[in-house]
Amino acid sequence: MAHMIAVENLKVTFKSAGRPFRAVDGVSFAIEKGETFGIVGESGSGKSTILKAVAGLIPFEAEKLELSGQVVSQHRSREQRRLLQYVFQDPYGSLHPRQTVDRALREPIAIHGLGGEDERIVAALADVGLDARHRYRFPHQLSGGQRQRVAIARALILSPGILLLDEPTSALDVSVQAEILNLLSKLRQARSLTTIFVSHDLAVIAHFCERAAIMREGRIVETVSAQKLRDGDAAQPYSRSLIAASRGYERPRAAAP
Repeated sequence: MAHMIAVENLKVTFKSAGRPFRAVDGVSFAIEKGETFGIVGESGSGKSTILKAVAGLIPFEAEKLELSGQVVSQHRSREQRRLLQYVFQDPYGSLHPRQTVDRALREPIAIHGLGGEDERIVAALADVGLDARHRYRFPHQLSGGQRQRVAIARALILSPGILLLDEPTSALDVSVQAEILNLLSKLRQARSLTTIFVSHDLAVIAHFCERAAIMREGRIVETVSAQKLRDGDAAQPYSRSLIAASRGYERPRAAAP
């Protein structure tokens, strides 16, 4: 049975000061249908770059990149782009400031030539906990959590099979983060979504994902289960140190007199 996402020897190269820089260097992984796969690591480790390559947003090289059994390149057909949708880190930056929520949701429906715009928009808003009051508002009239709900609705309005989440809660208040994570969890189960969740927050990944790849300097150090991530039971020293660092610093207790 084919994997929903299969990546072999993925490489992404940028230019820095006129010289090539390998941001992702030989990454391979496979994700089953309905699985949520995490990618964690320090800033600059290549997490979001992998996501953008899988989405076809940047040039890449790979021995294989398959989505739902189809080999894809950077240039995708309309059907291939509909299969996979992306939720960005900054909900304010990803929504056009001069477009209402209605127009933001109507646009992908029109691009893909789907009918029933009004019904789809109302249903999409309801799915993310918004109602008709929010439909004709602009992004600046919404809270950060509401903006991210609109971004999620826009991603799901085409009924994709794959959802790419690029640190979707890191720009939100802690209380709102929990609401958005609970919403995403409910939606992925209801829709049997295959999900890649990128984050630097290991606790979020351990809660949300079945497995996680730990990144360092463009490479996958190892892939662990969520339970091992929670237990700190990693094989590689770097992974163990990253898990320990994510748990924060505890001031040593002063010795009793």
